[in-house]
Amino acid sequence: MVSKKFAIIITLQFVLFILFLILGKYDEDYNVDDYPLFQDIHVMVFIGFGFLMTFLKRYAFSSLGFNFLLGAIMVQWSILCLGFYNLNEHQQIPINLKSLFTADISSCSVLISMGVILGTTTYLQLLMMGLVEIIFFSLNNHINSDLIKACDTGGSVVLHTFGAYFGMGVSLIIGRGKIIESKYECSRYTSDIFAMIGTIFLWLYWPSFNSISLQQDLKFRAIINTYLSLASSCVTTFAVSSWFNDDGKLEMVHIQNATLAGGVAIGSSASLLIQPYGAVLVGIIAGIISVVGYRKLTPWLDNKWNIHDTCGVHNLHGLPGVLGGLIGAFMACLATEEDYGNSLYELYPARSKIFREETINSTVGLSKENVDGRSAMTQTGFQMLSIMVTVLFASISGIVTGIFMNLRSSELSSDEFFMDIPFWKLDGDGDHADTIEVMPTAMSHHLRRHIEKII
Repeated sequence: MVSKKFAIIITLQFVLFILFLILGKYDEDYNVDDYPLFQDIHVMVFIGFGFLMTFLKRYAFSSLGFNFLLGAIMVQWSILCLGFYNLNEHQQIPINLKSLFTADISSCSVLISMGVILGTTTYLQLLMMGLVEIIFFSLNNHINSDLIKACDTGGSVVLHTFGAYFGMGVSLIIGRGKIIESKYECSRYTSDIFAMIGTIFLWLYWPSFNSISLQQDLKFRAIINTYLSLASSCVTTFAVSSWFNDDGKLEMVHIQNATLAGGVAIGSSASLLIQPYGAVLVGIIAGIISVVGYRKLTPWLDNKWNIHDTCGVHNLHGLPGVLGGLIGAFMACLATEEDYGNSLYELYPARSKIFREETINSTVGLSKENVDGRSAMTQTGFQMLSIMVTVLFASISGIVTGIFMNLRSSELSSDEFFMDIPFWKLDGDGDHADTIEVMPTAMSHHLRRHIEKII
């Protein structure tokens, strides 16, 4: 008998095939200069995010597998949803390298939200969440970039903040106002090591993530600023983590996550003249906020509001994302043509003046429709509006999505949370987890006997 899960997944892929058949078209832009950076982002999506979520001791198959499945489907769906706002004269979606890397980046919003509810849903529920989220993400991205016209080159607001608060909204409904407790919601030595693989890959490739959509001079600044912010947030995380413990010991959950907060926080201002010391300062602040969030805010949200956040996404993406948006608003207030030249109007198209239209058109391809002539202070106000719209829109759409996901026929029971067994064919009559638990002990005895023989 054909399983329900097979039918749903294969039908979904067939629907995507039909949509590409009708709407997809090769673009005439054959530029592939950014392909190496695109590969960096690909690694972040499928290795970085996947391994980062393997810290749960009995959920590694699901963390990697579901990340792989969601990523592959959401990349296709993102091309279609984002392309809907950029149809050509034939009402088709032109697909080029930019379409691919923007789809990769968009799919990250779903993987961010997945981290909030990791281990508490089925993968069909995750697919449902992802399909709906990409629709709302694309709409929010359109509102921020085309209507509000905010500068957010690294996605601090439209990506990280949106993904975090969308996931929090889903979690609020999925949990049904109950505190989620399970003895399996914990890590072990080996699972934390695998999670660190994800951290390292994300840390290494984040400069590509923040710079791929930019022109050369802006790309240059974005790479440097992101690199410095990541480095300072890494060092700060180690310091603050040890400060929170009387014996000065480190907590692996901080090192796995808060070390990346600098990359999130610098996103909105990555291409701006924040200066190297400013990038370092952003990383320091982001590292502090993230660690404090893990120690203080996550338990408070769980106990007070019953909002369960498995991976601490709010501390890695939510708070640093809002911080990044605020820094971007502050930098918008300081941005002048004297400092930026014509690139000011590439970063802030709405700030260009009508009497400069001809010059600007020859450099950054602006048209009459997007020449608004905002002042620096007005642009700052729109940057702040972008943050508020995104947080509100993400939270509400997440709550609505959670209502649709919370179908009794497809949900997990609480004793199946954070376990691979309900989804994967495992060795040892389905109790592969117990086998894994025994392996380190058995190996240690073998090594001890071997060492004794040598001695």
